[in-house]
Amino acid sequence: MRFTLFCLFALFHFGNFGQNKSQSTRTEATPPNIIFIIGDDISAEDIGCYGNARIRTPNIDRMAKDGIKFTNFYLTASSCSPSRTSILTGRYPHNTGAAELHTALPAHLEYFPELMKKSGYYTAHSGKFHEGPNTRRAYDLMINDRKEVGEGGEEAWVGILQNRPKNQPFFFWFAAFDAHRPWSAVDSFPQPHDPDKNVTIPPTLLDTPDTRTDLASYYNEIGRIDRYLGELQQELERQGIADNTIIIFMADNGRPFSGSKTRVYDTGMRTPFVMKWPNGIGKPGAVSESMVSSIDIAPTLLEAANVGPSKTTQGVSFFDLLKNPKKKFRNYVFSEHNWHDFEAYERAVRTKDFLYIRNERSDLPNQGPLDAINSSSARDLVVARKNGDLTPIQEDIFRSPRPEEEFFDVRRDFIQAKNLIDAPAYATEVEKLRKVLSQWQTETGDTVPDKLTPDWYHRETGKPLVTQEQKLRGEMPGAAKEAARIEAKGPF
Repeated sequence: MRFTLFCLFALFHFGNFGQNKSQSTRTEATPPNIIFIIGDDISAEDIGCYGNARIRTPNIDRMAKDGIKFTNFYLTASSCSPSRTSILTGRYPHNTGAAELHTALPAHLEYFPELMKKSGYYTAHSGKFHEGPNTRRAYDLMINDRKEVGEGGEEAWVGILQNRPKNQPFFFWFAAFDAHRPWSAVDSFPQPHDPDKNVTIPPTLLDTPDTRTDLASYYNEIGRIDRYLGELQQELERQGIADNTIIIFMADNGRPFSGSKTRVYDTGMRTPFVMKWPNGIGKPGAVSESMVSSIDIAPTLLEAANVGPSKTTQGVSFFDLLKNPKKKFRNYVFSEHNWHDFEAYERAVRTKDFLYIRNERSDLPNQGPLDAINSSSARDLVVARKNGDLTPIQEDIFRSPRPEEEFFDVRRDFIQAKNLIDAPAYATEVEKLRKVLSQWQTETGDTVPDKLTPDWYHRETGKPLVTQEQKLRGEMPGAAKEAARIEAKGPF
């Protein structure tokens, strides 16, 4: 098949397992294989096993039944590359030196697949890649051309698995282009979702024909990932390696719709995280409600592989949750919103019960990223706004100025619609999380530059404000304190 030459070429560049073996926190007779699947722009509530009864994700749902599902797993950014660089390094975006969209990771940081490679793992990357040229050193094989990996990126998966070296454990980073706009699975998807029957309208969007069609197309993209994930698992079974292979499914940020992607609310930051590992998960079908951050993925997989730990990670391994999913883990998860098409600076801290947000650019609205603004569902919101037909949570994306601070009781307000920042009953909790967020910023070297990267597009029309040559960056958050050199973890 088309990937054979790539894979056979890569075989000449490997060492045997065990070279440069790093000290680990545990012992494992047979190192597990690891397949890390990261979808593009997918919210947790848009997966069947997370409660969406209308989307068809049978293979992801089966993974949850056979493995473990995390219900309080949060990203550090609802923006593609900052979220992914954070996962790769186990560091907060402002601590990576690449806090904004499409900025490259520096060379001095450790990337967890690189540590696996040095320890004898065969490492491969397939699909979406925009973490910078330095990260290429982490992989023995990279296939990133859409002509090679297929439209959604998943067509390469089985071929890479079949043509891997058979004498090494492997780590695969499979970065599907799905479900990023523009949609491409509408006509080719075997069983497309019916806009009238197979979509659930989020409270941030309108129930209109165009929005339903938009959501159905988005569901089809997720369905394409699910289909190929099923084929991948069949191949693992055929090769007899399924029991000692870790498969993870997650996403880099919330759905590419207004009110989700680039937002620091749960609609942007809460990710699906499903993990299957027959040899390593204590009880199939387990559900963990423990608070986990995406910076914790790197140390967890390094521990599972008996590699590391990394010297530069800020995350903490949640490996124990695989056997004891009810064990308490984090008290806090932190997230950021930096430049993504538009100037921004928001910071948030979430606990099991509360969410606190601080906005240093409160004079600006947040309609979402450029791809969301240009969508048919966003146009429906614009028209309805002119007619005064939006609910407060739908209207929120147009709000300017925005609150400098927000506070939500997520136990009673799952969609974070009612700002309780001035409610006397919550004064103690508000002050506590103010201090926690400030402590995190201080300890991790976060800064608020006077001159951030400005808008590159018009916030309402989406039209370019600058030419390609005029697209200049401002100061990166954390740069003034050399945050990319800071290893402090902040409150846990």
